[in-house]
Amino acid sequence: MLPTANQPSLEETTLDEPVIVTLKREFNAIANKMYKVMLPGSDSKSELRNWDLWGPLFICLFLAILLSTGASSAPVTKGKGAEDQSAGVFASVFVIVWCGAAVVTLNAVLLGGTVSFFQSICVLGYCLFPMTLAAIISMGIGWSHCGSGGCTAVRMALVLGGLAWSTRASLGFLSEIVSSKRGVLAAYPVCLFYASLAWIIVVRSSPA
Repeated sequence: MLPTANQPSLEETTLDEPVIVTLKREFNAIANKMYKVMLPGSDSKSELRNWDLWGPLFICLFLAILLSTGASSAPVTKGKGAEDQSAGVFASVFVIVWCGAAVVTLNAVLLGGTVSFFQSICVLGYCLFPMTLAAIISMGIGWSHCGSGGCTAVRMALVLGGLAWSTRASLGFLSEIVSSKRGVLAAYPVCLFYASLAWIIVVRSSPA
């Protein structure tokens, strides 16, 4: 089981509760954090302080699988089959998400930020949700083989909107742990992290 911030006490142990109840509670917590990212409120920052890794893992796997299926419509790289290309895209997205989040966290710590490693990964992972929604619609447009200028403009607008939303959400949380004097240094790797994923979405959603 992946670690979480809330460790139950001896009186509040969940070892004897039904699995369905445990799964329901975890899914509700994940859905609530996704909602806080999409529509941030006054309690959004405190909500994500109770970190977990189930949500980021689910979002990462879903995005990686979604983008890897784009090999059926995107041009196949010379000398490589569609299956090899799909595996490469899946691995690339997975590595970018987790290694990129680790680098962003290390950068924040070196800048004097007071944040735990897993808490930062939780925030960056959940803030990837808007881009995942944009990827779903963009891939749908790509699968329809719509190559007109209007479809391209819609795909670009969706990806840019998801990029802006994800970046804004993550910077809103990270601004509390890094001094405002070093805000630019903290923001640069975050923007680069999400921009690299946005570029993959644009490429993989392009019709053949």
